[in-house]
Amino acid sequence: MEAFHLAIRLGATGLESDVWVTNDNVAILDHDGKIQVSRLRSRSIRDISSGQLPTHIPKLTDVLELLTTYPNLQLSLDIKDDNAFSQTLHAIDDASSNLSSRVWLCHPNKAVLQRERRSFSDARLVNSVRLNSIREGVEVRCASLANDGIDALNMRFDDWNGGLVTLAHRFSRFAFGWNLQHGHELRAGLRMGLDGVFSDHVDRMVAAAAERDL
Repeated sequence: MEAFHLAIRLGATGLESDVWVTNDNVAILDHDGKIQVSRLRSRSIRDISSGQLPTHIPKLTDVLELLTTYPNLQLSLDIKDDNAFSQTLHAIDDASSNLSSRVWLCHPNKAVLQRERRSFSDARLVNSVRLNSIREGVEVRCASLANDGIDALNMRFDDWNGGLVTLAHRFSRFAFGWNLQHGHELRAGLRMGLDGVFSDHVDRMVAAAAERDL
């Protein structure tokens, strides 16, 4: 939570994390999905209760409170456990009826996203993949995402080029890019028209966005 608060103070307009579910069905945010129970042993988060979590691991509800405090803040969540979809969406609805448009749920499997779209009509859904895994090609993928109501395509920065961004926009899909860690990458990503960029360096993102707006 300290990192999220720092990112906001530095000027980030969105936050990103990974969602897992504990064995008592609590959605929590953690990168690896494991906790160390001893120097040589770890346990999967899905095998423990929320009460056993280290205090530094936040619940999803903790971060959703930030969105109610900052009305323009966006939140991107990688769904690492398929069981986390329903818990995440119910938590969003319980937090506020106005949050669904600002929370983006990312998953690599298009079929899973199709299933969740049928269950949750208002959710923001994102197909997060690498270019080399799109066997049918980006044009067909974007057409399929548009047909299924999947809002965005998210690929690593070096998978994108201006033509592919234009292609995504032609199907009215958002184009997101991740792993933009350096200033020249961020500037290039914004120039090619990416709608959202993900980086570990908030200061560099803010500087690149300021240059674009000059």
